Amino acid sequence: VQLQASGGGLVQAGGSLRLSCAISRSTFSIAAMGWYRQAPGKQRELVAAITNSGNTNYGDSVKGRFIISRDNGKNTVYLQMNNLNPEDTATYYCAADRFYRVSYLDGMDYWGKGTQVTVSS
Repeated sequence: VQLQASGGGLVQAGGSLRLSCAISRSTFSIAAMGWYRQAPGKQRELVAAITNSGNTNYGDSVKGRFIISRDNGKNTVYLQMNNLNPEDTATYYCAADRFYRVSYLDGMDYWGKGTQVTVSS
């Protein structure tokens, strides 16, 4: 399984970005997909996750600003990031899991290469 993330870049505080992640297999065999991020010197954290049934979960720091969605027909998951602030600066990783889990805080089965998001003040 391969995941290819795109859409990162440099944006000013208050701006928006949309990340995309294409997965190399049908999302119908994937229970959940998600986005994680890691800033320099910090631990990786869950940003958002979405199950095959459409249930979503967000990290506390992004609730109300970020929206995760998936297009099963395109085998793609998206992360719409609004009202960005410098604390959102990090490398963002797309991930996918074969199983439904109580929590995806600890990660998922498959990982893509990260895409850098930098928010300037």
